[in-house]
Amino acid sequence: MAQISGYHHLTLSTHGVQEDFDFYTKMLGLYSVKRTVLFDGVLPVYHLYYGAKNGDASTIITTFPFKKPGIYGRRGSNQSKIVMQAIPVGASDFWVNRLNEMGVTATKTTRFGADRVVFEHPCGIPHELVENPNDNRTPIANEAQGVSAEHGIKGIYGGAVSVMDRSAMDDFLTIALPMEKIADNHEGLAFAVPTNDGAKSIVEVLHEPEVPQGTWTLSGGTIHHLALNTGDEENQMALRAHIEGLGFTDISEQKDRMYFKSCYVRSPGGALFELAWTVPEGWAKDEPADAIGQTLVFPPWFEDRRAEMEAGLEPAEF
Repeated sequence: MAQISGYHHLTLSTHGVQEDFDFYTKMLGLYSVKRTVLFDGVLPVYHLYYGAKNGDASTIITTFPFKKPGIYGRRGSNQSKIVMQAIPVGASDFWVNRLNEMGVTATKTTRFGADRVVFEHPCGIPHELVENPNDNRTPIANEAQGVSAEHGIKGIYGGAVSVMDRSAMDDFLTIALPMEKIADNHEGLAFAVPTNDGAKSIVEVLHEPEVPQGTWTLSGGTIHHLALNTGDEENQMALRAHIEGLGFTDISEQKDRMYFKSCYVRSPGGALFELAWTVPEGWAKDEPADAIGQTLVFPPWFEDRRAEMEAGLEPAEF
């Protein structure tokens, strides 16, 4: 059975580019890892990547700010609902105080036995910072933004998916994807994502049969997909074949994302998952390794449209 090793990234469609950039870098203390554009379709839309300074795979959050095109979605069921990032044990109070002082309403709660800070992206997408004692990753320190290694985000904890049919998602995550169910109670289901580094990553499934269907397309205010790390192409192709062989034929061919290669598959309800692995050059494919995320870069197939797309992008100060 082909394996995965934690998360690769999480991708959201947000609203304004400036509020998005400030939220992840100035408030949460992540670094700009890549500034490029949406590779699919024809709309000039930013694709922004945030994470650890060196762009470690398990730390990456990516966004498509859709304010200028004016495309908005509906958050709902059969869709990923919550972005969850890991923080050190005992760091919750720091983040509650910091976020509230910066104008973002933040409170503490507990789910599946894990203490967490609950707040929202400026466009409304729910976020949580989860205290994870099993995570041995070094926290992301960004002293320039007032975030020390004592409190910094460690990377992706997981994603929470809202579903109408919990049994179908249970089967998908344990049979189609190699995950282990670790909780099944009134709060929902929780599945451990296999990892190679001791960082316990999670997919949480929230049973919400009365919640209307959410948007599946790329549209502002929604989470687009959760990306799992296959490590290499061999694992990616083996897992793709396994999933397709089970009858999940809504799985894409491999797509070239410049810095990684991807296949996408919809779970039974519709929440989108990605299988991804980073190419050898990684983020340094089009920028110096010690200066990633500092310039606006385009894939080769868009170079002839650079001037047009730059003119169509929403203005922002990075």
